[in-house]
Amino acid sequence: MKDKKVNKKLGHSVINKKAKKPLRATKNRLSLYLKRRPHRSFRRTRRRDYARSFELPGYIKFTKSVAKLVWENRKIFLTLTLVYAVLMALVTGMASQDIYSSLVDTIKTTSTDTITGFWGEIGKAGLLFVSTATGGLNGSLSDVEQVFSIIIILMVWMSSIWLLRNILAGHKVKLRDGLYNSSAPIISTFVVVLLLMIQLLPLAVAIIGYSAASSTGLLKSGVESMLFWFAAGSLSLISLYFITSTIFALIIVTLPGIYPFKAIEIAGDLVIGRRLRILLRLLWLAATVVIFWAITVIPLILFDGWIKVIFAAINWLPIIPVYILLLSPLTIIWVSSYIYLLYRKAVDDESSPA
Repeated sequence: MKDKKVNKKLGHSVINKKAKKPLRATKNRLSLYLKRRPHRSFRRTRRRDYARSFELPGYIKFTKSVAKLVWENRKIFLTLTLVYAVLMALVTGMASQDIYSSLVDTIKTTSTDTITGFWGEIGKAGLLFVSTATGGLNGSLSDVEQVFSIIIILMVWMSSIWLLRNILAGHKVKLRDGLYNSSAPIISTFVVVLLLMIQLLPLAVAIIGYSAASSTGLLKSGVESMLFWFAAGSLSLISLYFITSTIFALIIVTLPGIYPFKAIEIAGDLVIGRRLRILLRLLWLAATVVIFWAITVIPLILFDGWIKVIFAAINWLPIIPVYILLLSPLTIIWVSSYIYLLYRKAVDDESSPA
């Protein structure tokens, strides 16, 4: 009887230990998380608890350094652009010249006499630029084509990061190695992208709300308009707050042996105390992309309209669709280069002695 009681007590103790083990691990993980994160809900965080160094060059100087790196390796990056542009054209098709021509005709016929002359042509080209930049020439893609488009975008991103990582490490790289070796973490990267899309939902709600408010005339009234902009601004800030670290996670997840949620955790720790400075750099990046598209696409639209008036026989030539097809992967390469160098600055600053 005593042996049975002893065995029963030992069995209960073993079960209790096994039951407490995951709880203890969760408690330890939570305590480590709180130790790394100085902010607490409904409590003031003192600057001494969250201030971290993050030495960066000026906006223009840092942008020039990124452009210099891309230009020094222009051969491999231009080849990468051509490879994925051809792949995109084969898998999802190129933007339609017929849609572009019909869009040009629509803008010409619906324009009033007030938009004439030089600035009128600039305005028409601006409308065409907005339509092309927002995918207005692609028509309706099927579900399969949309999935392939996302996969190709991720492959361009991962190939660019792999090449940049090895170039900065001083290795002699080949495009073939980048194409073959960079796509291993595609599932992990896709998981992080899904999280990024979830974090953008508040911004999407704000955009949908703006469309609804504009159509109903809500923005014309004083108090309702103020409340709407406050709500829309709050939703937008929530999305911007979360995606700041998730964008870095898209870099970290490409490292060998890094799982998605581990990458998200590392990225969150990396941006603590630097989030605003990193966010401002990302907004600057978005501004440079928009400006580059505008100063290259709008003059090309004007040239396309001028040359096809003189030589009507080349109306079939898809100048704008081909340029957009090439510019899209080139933009992804530029964005990945900028974000990767920004990430490296944060990592180097983290590892440098205080």
